Amino acid sequence: MKANKLSVFVGAAALVLSILACGGSFSTANIADAWMSTDAEGSTRTTVYAQDAVFYAQIDLQNAPDDTALKAVWTAVEAQDTDPNLIINETEFTSGDGVIYFELSNDNLWPLGTYKIDIYLNDVLTKTLNFDVQ
Repeated sequence: MKANKLSVFVGAAALVLSILACGGSFSTANIADAWMSTDAEGSTRTTVYAQDAVFYAQIDLQNAPDDTALKAVWTAVEAQDTDPNLIINETEFTSGDGVIYFELSNDNLWPLGTYKIDIYLNDVLTKTLNFDVQ
């Protein structure tokens, strides 16, 4: 019976070591909350924008080391006079804990329709926020 316990321990240790050797990450970074807003401060939440609006997405990042990678992908899901699921912008940067915001503006009017922003945390799609332009 002792041999079986030792085998399980050795097997578990080998698994942990192989994950570490392959660059495995055990980050506890997470998105505690995410929302769309009408301003950079995030004080007015919304899911509907006017055609001349600036889009703001707020991300409450917690337990994040300073080198946590964030990426935002803005997509016109189904908007007037555009191809379906048209990616209109991508932004990447690194950050630690705190409320971070992404913004997207347009020199022209936004086409009417549905949009989304996909938020990636360390290259993993973690949150999708949907919103409309009316």
